[in-house]
Amino acid sequence: MTTIVRPVAIKIDPEVKARMQRLAEARHRTPHWLMREAINQYVEREEKREAFRQEGIQAWNDYQATGLHVTHEEADAWLARLEAGEDAEPPTCHV
Repeated sequence: MTTIVRPVAIKIDPEVKARMQRLAEARHRTPHWLMREAINQYVEREEKREAFRQEGIQAWNDYQATGLHVTHEEADAWLARLEAGEDAEPPTCHV
């Protein structure tokens, strides 16, 4: 399957354009390459952020539906054991 790449125009102010040009020259890259890289990194970061947000929403919905949880003290004690190098199992959820 061939991916079709289409040009997209964006408007940036002259100061940002000059900064991009300086960075491109310093990195021995084109401004086009830097912009593509920046967009790719942004999209990847924001997808991860959105996935994390969705996991939080799902965890909250699960808690509301079941009431299952661990207390702060239980979680803190488990994390302390892990930090101490123990191979500790996570605490069991309860109502």
